[in-house]
Amino acid sequence: MHMALPDIRNRMTTPAIRRIQEQAIGSLWFTCAIFAVLTVCFILGYLFYNGYPAFVQIGLQDFLFGLDWNPTGSPPSYGILSLIVGTILVMIGAMVLAVPLGIASAIFISELASPRLRNIIKPAVELLAGIPSVVYGFFGLVVLTNWIRVSFDVPTGETWLAGSILLGIMALPTIVSVSEDAINAVPREYKEGSLAIGATGWQTISKVIIPSALSGITAAVILGIGRAIGETMAVLMVTGNAAVVPEPIWNVLSPIRTLTATLGIETGEVPIGSLHYNALFAIAVVLLIITLIINLSATFILDRIRHAQTGSADTKRLFSQDTSVQIRRFLQYGFLGMVLLLVVVAAGILPCLVLLVVLIAISILWKRVSPKITQKIAYSCMFAAVGIVLAILAIILLDIIMKGLPVISWEFIFGYPSNLGRAGGIFPAIVGTIYLVIGAIMIALPIGIGATIYLSEYTREGLVTKTIRTGVDLLNGTPSIVFGLFGFAFLVIFVGLGVSLLTGWIVLALMILPTIIRTSEEALKSIPNAVREGSLALGASKWQTIRKVVLPAAVPGIITGTILSIGRAAGETAPILFTAVVFSTRFLPSSIFEPVMALPYYLYILSTSIPGAKQYAYGTALVLLVIVTLFYGAAVLLRTRFQKSIRW
Repeated sequence: MHMALPDIRNRMTTPAIRRIQEQAIGSLWFTCAIFAVLTVCFILGYLFYNGYPAFVQIGLQDFLFGLDWNPTGSPPSYGILSLIVGTILVMIGAMVLAVPLGIASAIFISELASPRLRNIIKPAVELLAGIPSVVYGFFGLVVLTNWIRVSFDVPTGETWLAGSILLGIMALPTIVSVSEDAINAVPREYKEGSLAIGATGWQTISKVIIPSALSGITAAVILGIGRAIGETMAVLMVTGNAAVVPEPIWNVLSPIRTLTATLGIETGEVPIGSLHYNALFAIAVVLLIITLIINLSATFILDRIRHAQTGSADTKRLFSQDTSVQIRRFLQYGFLGMVLLLVVVAAGILPCLVLLVVLIAISILWKRVSPKITQKIAYSCMFAAVGIVLAILAIILLDIIMKGLPVISWEFIFGYPSNLGRAGGIFPAIVGTIYLVIGAIMIALPIGIGATIYLSEYTREGLVTKTIRTGVDLLNGTPSIVFGLFGFAFLVIFVGLGVSLLTGWIVLALMILPTIIRTSEEALKSIPNAVREGSLALGASKWQTIRKVVLPAAVPGIITGTILSIGRAAGETAPILFTAVVFSTRFLPSSIFEPVMALPYYLYILSTSIPGAKQYAYGTALVLLVIVTLFYGAAVLLRTRFQKSIRW
């Protein structure tokens, strides 16, 4: 009898112990989830804390609307209007290129391409997204700027035009991917019904599918704008970095400077605690507010789309008809306005008026063309758009491969640099890149998965989840240079970690954390609830169900997000610019408190600061491109195989 008492006590206390364990585990995952929100708040607060003295001493009006940015002048001046104008001009030019190409390509992929052709085009577009920004910048610096210089007979090709073209190319994958998702989300019944009543394929696309997907296309354009505004390295390398408003304003061949480029150029050289130092933080605050507004707008629209797709019959319509018409008109007239503005800026008022008359004439004549001819013209334009996108990818890849391949050798891969990168190899840069990636993943992955588990398994939709997801989205939309500035000021200087491997780990981990959370959450959501209910019905606890049933089934999706994060961490330059890297070293780091070499930063210095190193820069670009492409290719392959293998 007495021997049975311990067993009875164990049985009595087991439910209580399990409840305590579940609460402790849930609290742990909640801590991981709230980390993203606290990180955003802390970054915002720290940036504002350091930028506030500049707002006070300079004056908000003088700071935002002053035309002269010359912190080293006598007297110094801190007006950022020229930087804001430069950012807007580059963005407008980029969107004029990216919006029509991106939307037309998305329509072609979703509605016109065969499954085999779609399987070729989509990975190609995703490959564009995977090319590191410093590789884009290098290509722009050695190819695009030279083409502009020769074609327009100007002293330098580092101009507003070069920045717009390059950013337009970089924004294409975002616009194509999000627009295609929005088009695919339109119920097939809409298309079938339109075709059944005698409409042509193009009439169905233009009158039914596009209006139904208009909100998603709007979100794609907004995200593309955010991508263009937040880019640092590419614009820093090709725009000339002159803090002036072009004279005249329509001179696309004038050098300009953006907000992000200013942070990238001056952060590492500014005296700590000076007014110049505070002014850079003030620029970061302005930049962050702009990008946060843009990304929140896109997130709001996409959330409305998801709600409409999963809601009741009364909520299926995302927007009212009047709202949809307004959005369509806004996109049409907004894009037309951007085109006309670019023409005015580039050539003057008279060519703009001529273009406007031509567009009006085309619009009138277009209505009189037969539907079959209209369809042929529209389909030809979309086919041409896809061809241009693929041609852009081919030109970039072929240039880097053809000129970089002769450099590749055993000595180049496993040797140490010499003669300022003009000879030797890049082994320390490869190892340093691997070190940075491994450390960032080790920090971000457990936090990201913990946050994902909490959002997906331990809480219902409500204020808490919306707050956390908003924090994740804001963190995801933060420009990479802002992470670099924060890491430099807080981790390097205030905490005292210095320029080190550890600092780089932390900064990169913060940058890739949202990607891990978002992709992992989608993986967990794909697991049917019936699987969870079956496990709980058999007596398993919540955590046992998650650990033994849910997580194993979601592993492929989690791995996909992890690989994408690895690819991004390996290709980023701006976050590690002032926090983790040096240009050259003869030794591998012996501790986490030492700096390292990294391929992106090494390529940046070779291409911008070392004369006679062009050949080795091509080799470095090729190695970096191969490494990042392999990561992204593995993610795409894994995702495809996982999607085909799902059998619930």
